[in-house]
Amino acid sequence: MINRINLITLGVKDIGKSLQFYRDIGFEASVIGDEEKPVIVFFKNEGSKLELFPIDELAKDIDEENPPVLSTGGFSGVTLAYNAKSESEVDHIFESVKTIGATVVKEPKTTSWGGYGGYFLDPDGYYWEVAYGSDWAFDDNNMLII
Repeated sequence: MINRINLITLGVKDIGKSLQFYRDIGFEASVIGDEEKPVIVFFKNEGSKLELFPIDELAKDIDEENPPVLSTGGFSGVTLAYNAKSESEVDHIFESVKTIGATVVKEPKTTSWGGYGGYFLDPDGYYWEVAYGSDWAFDDNNMLII
């Protein structure tokens, strides 16, 4: 049975631009190929790993003869999340992503579930939630205990 996620792959339009964005928000990268135009990027983050891959190549990897149709925009129904350890950490992250040009779609505020958080977009329109919950606990690997 499958009971874990090892790698999350984001299909990106401009891998160099996305690499720079993720470096700017704090990710350490392992680049395969040329630094300016990587073939693939893996990040050395805690928890499940994150990868960038050119979206047209990702579609071909799924089905080379009949690749899935690429989205023309809108909400895909998928979000990525960073669970913070304080409201001030949430605010600090939002201040940081604004300085590198991220689009903030929801400023941090008290949530309907009693936490505190907001959302921003990466260069390819992937939604990132940054949130804090006062009753959250983290394990030794900084992963949220559910």
